[in-house]
Amino acid sequence: MTVPGGRPGAAAWPPPPDSLKERLARAAFSTVLRLAAPAYLIRLLLRGRSEPLYRAHLAERFGVGPALAPGALWVHAVSLGETRAAAPLIERLRQQDPDLRLLLTHTTATGREAGQVLLRPGDAQCWLPVDMPGAVRRFLRRTRPAVGVLMETEIWPNLQHHALRAGVPMVLANARLSARSLRRGEKFQSLLGPAARSLRLALAQTEDDADRLRRAGVAEVQVSGNLKFDLQPDEALLARGRAWRVGLNRPVVMLAVSREGEEAALLSAWQAAADARAAAGSPLLLIVPRHPQRFDAIAAMVTETGLTLVRRSQFGAGADVVPPSDAAGADVWLGDSMREMSLYYGLSDVALLGGSFERLGGQNLIEAAACGVPLLMGPHTFNFAEAATLSIEAGAARRVDDLPQAVAAALALLRASDARRTMAQAALEFAGAHRGAAARMADRILALMGRGGSSS
Repeated sequence: MTVPGGRPGAAAWPPPPDSLKERLARAAFSTVLRLAAPAYLIRLLLRGRSEPLYRAHLAERFGVGPALAPGALWVHAVSLGETRAAAPLIERLRQQDPDLRLLLTHTTATGREAGQVLLRPGDAQCWLPVDMPGAVRRFLRRTRPAVGVLMETEIWPNLQHHALRAGVPMVLANARLSARSLRRGEKFQSLLGPAARSLRLALAQTEDDADRLRRAGVAEVQVSGNLKFDLQPDEALLARGRAWRVGLNRPVVMLAVSREGEEAALLSAWQAAADARAAAGSPLLLIVPRHPQRFDAIAAMVTETGLTLVRRSQFGAGADVVPPSDAAGADVWLGDSMREMSLYYGLSDVALLGGSFERLGGQNLIEAAACGVPLLMGPHTFNFAEAATLSIEAGAARRVDDLPQAVAAALALLRASDARRTMAQAALEFAGAHRGAAARMADRILALMGRGGSSS
């Protein structure tokens, strides 16, 4: 649930008791969730047909599970993107406090799967329970964390309320709040305002985010930067992607982390640019979707256009895997694998930013910069507004109006090797210049735990 709009100005902490209107709003919200619980369970079971992890540990969704030793740092990373963003923070926390125990929670299967590699002996991982009073009380009683950390935009009325009552300070880390979300949240101020006020601390990505979070009612906000700048590409995957690119002997244009509606528009624009593609060396089109459950549908979409398709999953696994000999001649590759974005960026000469060509706010553009890949983005980047602006100012990225313009600009860059190399170098410098958020956030979180760090 996204951070709401709320009362202007900074608030005191601990917050005052909720008003009657606010208590009634939370009670109504809880009633709706209780009534929807059977449908929610059915949805998990249906989703588990394609992603079996959704059917695992279902009791945890309602706060049921074994009791844990108290005092762990609880980090909630809802899905894959938040889990990856949490990785440098967790690494820095462990560097500063090697004895730290971690409780990692998620909502999606991709997040939970990615989070497994962050665990050490003594850590725990489970689903975040649905935001019903009984479920969150059971969760807090059995886990008894020292501090809770929510990543980026997550906030939950009942969870926040009962964490405050249980004496668990809650932090919103890598926090962002768009003007659009602030306006939307004002419609639900009675429900979501108290949850924002109950946050002990928000560690904001930018000054604009910090200002909006204060207006939403968060008591203490500190600008700490964006954790995604601290993510380092997987060098082995990056090198493998570059080796594949050499073996292809043709340029590659990627649509990175695409969302629904973008693939069809891209394929149409790509086919319409046949002459420009021929002039640019007949590039390969690489599509890497955001959601794995859409892989088969996108594969069918490509073949229906008459373009020849090869899927990454056909190559096999292992560090020494190489594309089959006939893959180099395909029109389109589908990146239907998980946790291989560094490979795909290594393979690509130019990337188009998924989520930015529909009204979805864009995906993580920092990863492309860290891999030294020139980026073209659409008009919708409100989820990464400052990073988008800074990357354009640095010469690492360019903005276009739609996917036909993106295809034309990408093919032009393929023909202009000097301009492409200049953008690639600017991307690397841009990514390197903004690191350090993990250290700043770890310092404040450990201070709240009473385990060193700065409390100011």
